[in-house]
Amino acid sequence: MIDPMLNPQIPSPCYVCEEAKLEANLQLMQRVQEQAGVDIILALKGFSMWSTFDLVGKYLKGCTASSVWEAKLARFEMGKEVHAYSPAYKANDIDELVKLVNHISFNSIGQWQRYAKQVSDAGISMGLRINPEHREADTELYDPSAPGSRLGVKAADLDGVDLNGIEGFHVHNLCECDSFAAERTLNAVEQRFGQYLPKLKWLNLGGGHLMTREGYDVEHLINLLKTFREKYDLQIILEPGSAVAWQTGTLVAEVVDVVQNEGDIAILDISATGHMPDVLEMPYRPMIRNSGLPGEKNHDYRLGGNSCLAGDMIGAYSFDFELEVGDRLIFEDMIHYTMVKTTFFNGVEHPSIGILHTDGSFELVRKFEYEDFRSRLS
Repeated sequence: MIDPMLNPQIPSPCYVCEEAKLEANLQLMQRVQEQAGVDIILALKGFSMWSTFDLVGKYLKGCTASSVWEAKLARFEMGKEVHAYSPAYKANDIDELVKLVNHISFNSIGQWQRYAKQVSDAGISMGLRINPEHREADTELYDPSAPGSRLGVKAADLDGVDLNGIEGFHVHNLCECDSFAAERTLNAVEQRFGQYLPKLKWLNLGGGHLMTREGYDVEHLINLLKTFREKYDLQIILEPGSAVAWQTGTLVAEVVDVVQNEGDIAILDISATGHMPDVLEMPYRPMIRNSGLPGEKNHDYRLGGNSCLAGDMIGAYSFDFELEVGDRLIFEDMIHYTMVKTTFFNGVEHPSIGILHTDGSFELVRKFEYEDFRSRLS
């Protein structure tokens, strides 16, 4: 069987979203919504490929935005519910958001009090982000409940505060976690904020619920959410990003040169720092189709990006064959978070964006040109 990612219509470099895999994830989420009686919305910070929003909107209730621009993308490109949260809003942010969103969650009591009347007058449901002081994320960079975090209000900060006008709490402390991490988080929320829950209309449990990962206990999640919802008569909202686009597509790259320095180094037409920054930030080693660990297969290579950053290295791999100029490498699971964090650093050609449709046809939805790079500058 010919690998669909070797379709000659797919340019290099290119992010390719596989429609069938995306829809399968969405169908699983629809089952969670229906059986648990909860709402799932897309976190645009993790996946904002708006050319897929017609499909996403068939299954999910809407989007959650972390900025005015994301809120506009949600409103104008999907047109369903829009929820917003940001660590801090400026006055002009609120002026625009009240025209775009259904929910706004504030990060601090001060921010809420500053904008409460304006938001309330617009008929928008208001919430506070809380910090459950319970840690589940493995990577410090992505842990909102780490000591000294700027994200969310602690239970002690609510003592003596009149919360009239607050209809919901927003809690987000998970990162690609399982349902048992969600259960422990709910227990922490109940322990620290339980006195407020009967007075609320909704509880937003944020993202990090990786329910589309193989082995995830979906039934446990459904029972957990249903039980908690019924106990407090709350609308429960989840806003996953990674889970929506988990394992739904690739980054196709090409070998441009092979050089030698303490081993073979293949230089690709992509950049780690520009096109897959989490490789350097987390860091992590992305999977490449038909590759192995160093020494596992016959030919070892270190893979490097094509920017001038000395540390623009992707990692060490082995292959069954020698890499030659023009060979294509297929990086797995590159649709969530990777695409939204890319840059035009060094003027390196930005990967195109395409969709591999269910019928096997390929659609190139965006090719970046010099004018895109120029428009980022002044």
